[in-house]
Amino acid sequence: MNLNIVLFQPEIPQNTGNIARTCVLTNSKLHLIKPLGFSLDEKHLKRAGLDYWPYLDLEIHESYEDLRSKYPQGVFYLSTTHGNKYYDEVKFNSGDFIIFGRESSGLPQYIKDENYETCIRVPMLETSTRSLNLSNTVAVVAYEALRQNGFPNMK
Repeated sequence: MNLNIVLFQPEIPQNTGNIARTCVLTNSKLHLIKPLGFSLDEKHLKRAGLDYWPYLDLEIHESYEDLRSKYPQGVFYLSTTHGNKYYDEVKFNSGDFIIFGRESSGLPQYIKDENYETCIRVPMLETSTRSLNLSNTVAVVAYEALRQNGFPNMK
């Protein structure tokens, strides 16, 4: 496994389906933190993930605290528009966890406060819009992490 991609309370099934496909093709594990804004049986989720679902390494967590207690030694980066470093300024390693927030509201402030030093961001123009699409952001950050590690076991 190359990376751990974590979606905190995802809301849009198509985004999660696209991210699942990215995880399969990058040998990364997908973690979903409840509550989910959709059913895992939803047709839009399945359609976006195409026929990659049987190959997905998926773990579902009841809460953020559940995830952290299960992986106490894990290195966690939080992708947020309020990150104090650009995503390419940190050194990612195989097995790191990268957490992405809800499409509508991002990550809760208490989680960002607890992890201030590992909050990262993708640079964007300052506008009245909020941020990049979640699945695009996951791909940008994941591929930087994989690039830093020589694209392990990828052709």
